[in-house]
Order: sequence, then C-alpha cells, then structure tokens
Amino acid sequence: MKIIIVGDGKVGTTLTEYLAQEGYDVTVIDNDPKVVENVTNLYDVMAISGNGANYNILVEAGAEKADLLIAATSSDEVNILSCLMAKKIGTKHTIARVRNPEYAQQLVFIREELGLSMVVNPELEAAREISRVLRFPAAIKLDCFSKGRVELAEIRLPENGQLAGYRLSELYKVCKEKILICAVQRDDRVIIPDGNFVLAAGDRIHITGSHAALASFFKAIKMFKEKSKHVLIIGGGKIAFYLGRHMADAGIDIKIIEQKESRCLELSEVLPRATVICGDGTDRDTLLEEGLQSSDACVVLTGIDEENIIVSLYAQSQGVDKVITKIDRITFLDMVESVGIDSFISPKEITANRIVRYVRSMQVSEESSMKTLYKIVNNQAEAIEFSISGDASYTNIPIKDLKTKKGILFASIIRHGRVIIPGGDDHLEAGDSVIIVTNSGVIRNLEDVFI
Repeated sequence: MKIIIVGDGKVGTTLTEYLAQEGYDVTVIDNDPKVVENVTNLYDVMAISGNGANYNILVEAGAEKADLLIAATSSDEVNILSCLMAKKIGTKHTIARVRNPEYAQQLVFIREELGLSMVVNPELEAAREISRVLRFPAAIKLDCFSKGRVELAEIRLPENGQLAGYRLSELYKVCKEKILICAVQRDDRVIIPDGNFVLAAGDRIHITGSHAALASFFKAIKMFKEKSKHVLIIGGGKIAFYLGRHMADAGIDIKIIEQKESRCLELSEVLPRATVICGDGTDRDTLLEEGLQSSDACVVLTGIDEENIIVSLYAQSQGVDKVITKIDRITFLDMVESVGIDSFISPKEITANRIVRYVRSMQVSEESSMKTLYKIVNNQAEAIEFSISGDASYTNIPIKDLKTKKGILFASIIRHGRVIIPGGDDHLEAGDSVIIVTNSGVIRNLEDVFI
C-alpha cells in the first residue's frame, strides 16, 4: 500500500515511524529540507521537500497511484487543500488533521461534502480520553470498545494489595464479576497471561469487562474511586476547551488556570459554566489559592512537558486523588512513569493510533473488519476489536480448539449487545464483535490471529 504523509511534525513523525515499521510504502512531504533529510536517515521511507498542497509536489510524490494521503501539517486549511488536490489527482483515500475549535461542529460536513475519508482532531480525541479516566479515576487509562459496552482499564497493583500472589484462575475468589486480565507489564516485560499466571505487586495490568463489572471488581479489591466532581485544569489551550465543555455539560465543577488574559476572556465566553482564572498555573501560591488541595483531580495541559511533569508531581504531593499529565515528547514517557506519574496522555499518539487503525482496516477481508484499535503497554501490545460479518472457518468452533498464534488472547465477545468474557468452550458467531489482545506483531484481519 502506498501512503503519502504531508507534514512531518509530531503527529507526522509518529505516523511515519508506525507505518514504516508495518512495511507500508511511505513518502513524506515537508517544507523543511532538514526535516526531510532527518526522516530519510531514521526510517526506510522516501521524502520530498516542498508544499504538500502544491500540485507538482503531489504528482512528484506519486499521488496519482497513492492509496492514502494523510495531511498533518500545522495548518488546517493546508491539510484540507492537500487532501482535495490529492483526491483530484487520483489518491483513493485522504485523511486531514483539523484542530481549530471553530471547525469542530463542522467535521462531519467537511468529511462528507469534501470527500475526505477521515477528519481527526488530536485535541478533541485527547479530551475524550481524559474525560473517560475522570469518570473512572481508579484506572490509569481507560479505553472503550463497542460503543462503551466493553472497557479496558489499566491499573498498577499496589504493595500489600489484595491481588498480589493470586493466580489468575483464582480471581473468582476476589470478585464474582466477569472480568479478564488480558495483559501485564512487569518491569520491561509484556505478558499475555494464561490462568496459571501469578500477579505481583507493582504489575501494571490491563483488565477488560463491562463498566459495571469493572466497578464491582475495583470495589472488591478496595481500589474503587468515585468519579471526579471538582477538577482543576492547568493551561487553557484547545484540549482544555474541549474538556471543559464536556465536563460542564456533565455537571462537573471545573476551574481553568490560564496565563494569557486574552485566552481567559475567550474561555469565559465559550465556557460560561466554568471558572476561568488568569494566573500562572505553575506557581505554587496560585495553585494553593485556587484550591488545588481540595480538588478531586488535576489535569495539567500546558504546552511545555517539563512544566507539566513538575506541576503534576507537586499536585500529587498535595494529596490530589487523580492527576493527569499531557506529554508530547515520546522520549519523556519512561521518565514520567519512573517518577510515579501514571496517568498521562499524548495527543499525537492518540491521533496516530486512530489513523493506523484506519490504514489497517483498508485491508479488510470478507469475513471480518477492524472497528477499534488501541496500542497498550507502552505500544508493546495492541487491543483490537473486529466485527465478524459472515460465517468463516473459525466460527462455531470452541475457542480452545482454535489454533492461534502465540501471544493472542480473546478478551471479549459482544453478541446482540451482551458482553461475554470468553472461556475455552465459548465460540465466535457471524454478527459478533470480538476483542483480541496481542503482542505477536501486526494484525490486520481477524484471520491473522490463526495459524
């Protein structure tokens, strides 16, 4: 598959890395010759220096025969124009990154009327991910499948916690709910466990089940936390706007601290139910004066990763129950975890994951198609949802009798709206949605999990 990426900034670089690793034929277009030189040195891709909305540059990049063009420059308008030009030249599919909140209500119109395959908004997607965690703060991270019917929660097992020393096959002694631990990170290892696996303090575990089942499970192991009701947001950028709007609509008390007076005025107008404070969110006295210690949660969203990390550590030291940190630089992620910050979001990673899912779904089979994809355990494993459209060689056969590749786990089956945590005697049927967790390499179709 031939893919053109226009703009090699944060999102473009992440996409280039992911798609090149998966073996796609990638061509990158960027205005900066130094960026072009750097990307060709780092990855096995072609690169062209120039304007990605220019007809001649697109022709040189092979847009006439390209299967997909992804426009991820810093300009929404350039991204849209680049997609339109590529479509006219002959590119089959186009994806545009559109970030401006003024366009947020028009994304469906932009996609349908301009013929784009997908429109992605990194800040909006990041806000949605943050709001899910604030709704279920016991989790470090929370991903949703099948329109929210199934959730995948990540937690770290504390010292002297109830689960340490338990074999997975014995979890029913702790909680009678149908849940499944489908991935474990222990030190630098990623494990897709079986029933004989024994949990240990410090493990980061990924648990799947319905929302109600997960809530019961967290209560049983005394890790349940009520959803956040008083949230302090540091930084008033696009993510803060989307998050503030969502939480205000849900009746959550929110306070935003933003340094620029002009931005404070804008936020006050568009978020009338939020309290907007003009001040330095990295200043200790300001944080204490504005109620950091009495907040259920603190979400740190400034444009500087180092400031976000420092403020998050301070919020934790003041006893804030839930702290979520925005991190842009991928090289900081290991550092963030090592200093004890568990919940963090990376808008570029979220966007890249959505686009990778779309790319893989372009190579669908007749029997199954990909609906959702999340990279988990520091991108070392994936949780993927497939829909089964027709009878296939793997349907109506007990799962224990199916021959699958190593590192594959069937995490959930959704059948007629009902969530099934599968055992060996369960089977797949036409019409099901099935969630698998894998660390066995690139999975594009459900058929890829079988030997």
